[in-house]
Amino acid sequence: MLLVAEAPGYRGTRVSGVPLTSERQLTGAGPAEATATIVHATLAELELTGDVLLWNVVPTHPGDQRSNRPPTRGEVEGGLPFVRELACGRRVVAVGRIAQRALGGPYVRHPSHGGAALFRAGLESALR
Repeated sequence: MLLVAEAPGYRGTRVSGVPLTSERQLTGAGPAEATATIVHATLAELELTGDVLLWNVVPTHPGDQRSNRPPTRGEVEGGLPFVRELACGRRVVAVGRIAQRALGGPYVRHPSHGGAALFRAGLESALR
């Protein structure tokens, strides 16, 4: 399975270099990022950690060191060839509406801003 979110967050992938992963998850120190924390905890609870590839529609962080911004249409279009290559032979699940608009197909609620339970439920449903 390929889980594809919108873009790297300023506390997560921008720092760690790993999609949907914060520095704290890799090293035990440094900044934590809420989405990454929820995604990894959910994957662990569902025993999917080794079965899911994580990616972002836009592989580079839009924004600056202290903030995120929605990616531009050009940034999304520029990232799509990478997603399409990674999607070959995998079930693709978009995480959030921006990823879903870019990719089509099934989507699960983005876990940020109170969406953790709906993210988990959507992921469980996508597995069926």
